[in-house]
Amino acid sequence: MMPTPHPAVNPTGPSEAAATPGSGAVTGQPLSGVVDTHFHAFARTTAGAPGSRYVPDYAAPIEAWDTAVAPNGITHGVLVQPSFLGTDNSHLLQLLAERPAQLRGVAVVSPDFAVHELRRMDALGVCGVRLNLVGTDHRIGEDLHPLFDQLEALSWHLQIHTDHGRLAEVLRQLPGSLTVVVDHFGKPASPTEFSGLVAGQHDRLYVKLSAPYRLAAGCEAQDLAARWLDRVGPMRLVWGSDWPCTAHEQAQATSASPRWLADWLASDTMREVVLTDNALSLYGF
Repeated sequence: MMPTPHPAVNPTGPSEAAATPGSGAVTGQPLSGVVDTHFHAFARTTAGAPGSRYVPDYAAPIEAWDTAVAPNGITHGVLVQPSFLGTDNSHLLQLLAERPAQLRGVAVVSPDFAVHELRRMDALGVCGVRLNLVGTDHRIGEDLHPLFDQLEALSWHLQIHTDHGRLAEVLRQLPGSLTVVVDHFGKPASPTEFSGLVAGQHDRLYVKLSAPYRLAAGCEAQDLAARWLDRVGPMRLVWGSDWPCTAHEQAQATSASPRWLADWLASDTMREVVLTDNALSLYGF
């Protein structure tokens, strides 16, 4: 059961207009049992981790996420460690401990991780590690290979966030047996580039249909969703709100609803697979 909603977060963010991912038409039956596979919750901080590109000047309490998503049929969520907090996963782990039935987590860890710490996280509901490569050379160092081994041992996945057009080169560097979850449509540089993104990767790749405002110019959410559906099939797609849309806060009003995606999917059965079933299985609810 969703907790009683509290007042929503009121961030002060950039003034850019929110991107509207769909046509706005509302069709089909009311949504229910939806899993939000990508959102953040954090306390206000005055300084981010070294190298942070953006540090919000507000708090995003989980009660505000409740308020934002509850009207849209979301019943479960996956907390993703925000990059500006680095490897301090303490707030994420606290929330997982408070809501074990409703939440799962994706953490950020350093290459010199401790195995016992990963096991502690696993017991609390963490089921993956995020690797944010935005702004880097996108090379995967050998120092991460022991971590990849531990992810496989724990049946965790690796979640990757890349710059536009860099997904294919990152996938080529990862072990073929590792389950990989791709942030934000895979962020192709253009729709025409898409055909070369995932050759040979179908059986271990999941794609988050999330954050259309982070796409490159000329890339449209529904077009990319259709291309991914054709490439990997409906069983490999999940939806995420990206709430509170850090650095794109004006998009919050549209991001909290998966209605654009639900209206686009071909049937109620496919809608249930993409918005609910895939995530329940992938994240071990």
